Parts: sequence; C-alpha cells; structure tokens
Amino acid sequence: MFDGFFRDFSNIGDILMSALMRVIPALICITFHELAHGYTAYKLGDMTAKDKGRLTLNPVKHIDIFGLLMMLFFRFGWAKPVPVDMRNFKHPKWYMAVTAIAGPASNIVLAAFVLFIYGLLIVPIMTSNAGAVVSELIMNTVYLSLALAVFNLMPIPPLDGSKVLFSLLSEEKYFKLMKYERYGIIALILVLNTGIFRNTIGRMTDSLLSGLSVFFRAAVSLVI
Repeated sequence: MFDGFFRDFSNIGDILMSALMRVIPALICITFHELAHGYTAYKLGDMTAKDKGRLTLNPVKHIDIFGLLMMLFFRFGWAKPVPVDMRNFKHPKWYMAVTAIAGPASNIVLAAFVLFIYGLLIVPIMTSNAGAVVSELIMNTVYLSLALAVFNLMPIPPLDGSKVLFSLLSEEKYFKLMKYERYGIIALILVLNTGIFRNTIGRMTDSLLSGLSVFFRAAVSLVI
C-alpha cells in the first residue's frame, strides 16, 4: 500500500509542471479579456472599472476561481466580471455591446499575435533545450485564448454574446432582460454539462485556430 502511495507522489514534479503549463496561459488569457472590457468601457465614458482598480495586467484582480478551474480542465471558462455601469454610457445599449465584444475580440487578437511571434522565433525555440516546453506553453495560450473567446460569444447570459444579441432588441425588452441576466448562470451550468455544447466549443475553437494559423505561417516565411 505504501509503495503505491509513494509511487503516486514520485511524479509530483510532472503533475505540477502540467498544472503550471495550463495555469500560466489561463491567467494571461483572462487578464487580457477583462482588461479589454474595462478599458473599452473607460474609453466609452464609464469610469467604474478604473475606479475599482480593474484596468490592470495583474491577473489576481481578474481571477474567478471556478471560471479558472473550468479553463484548466475544460479549456473554456471565465474571469471575475469587470464592473460596468451602463448608465454612464451616452448610448447604453450599444456601448454595452461594444464593451462586451471587446473581451472575445482581445482574445482573438492575442492568439493571432502570439502565433505570429511564435513563427518569428520558431528557429531559436525549436533548437533550444526548452523548446518543447516553450512550444507547449505558447500553443496552450493560443488555444485557451481562442476557447475563451468562442465560449464567451455564446448568446447565453451572462456571457458576452448575450449582451451583443440583446442589443438588437427594443429598449423596453433589452432592459427587462438585463434585469434577469444573473439568472442565466443556471442555464449556463446546465448546458455546460452537455457533451454537445462542449464539442461545439471545441470544433469552433479548432476552426478558428486553423484560420489564424496563417499568421504563424506568414511569420515563419519571413525567417526561413
């Protein structure tokens, strides 16, 4: 019994390294996502995120533990929402939609940028002793960033996609639905438990990654 116990802990280094290879990309992705929300809201006239100290690259300010765990184990999840007071917007409904879409958009841009830099540095990375580790870290970041974007674009409250979809409604219906937005988390938890939903997220993420690989190939063509 004790032999088995100690064997389980003999690979603790591998377990920690594996967790680290997921934690670092997850923190990078959620930080950019939430910062994009907050900065966009700030530029559109809402100071709430700035006043709450959320316009920062410090990942601790943006972590939602459950959402982070979802990203680590299922490759899609969420962060602690940036506070936004849409009453400060000149055009509340439309500016809220722009603020919402900024998060997923930032993740797609981040993935494209990382792929391009990866392509530029592919030779020194692959010829270094830590090449395999660095490559895995980079690709985990790219995939998680895209998965976060795809997941949050789903039109299910309180995800970003719902705010964009709701903006197409009349003012009366929009604000009525926004009052009940917090109850959408129940529907979200239910759909998260369906294989169809998870497979859909995976397929959409893979398709997006395939399309963005053009940035990697373009960068590689510049150095090889």
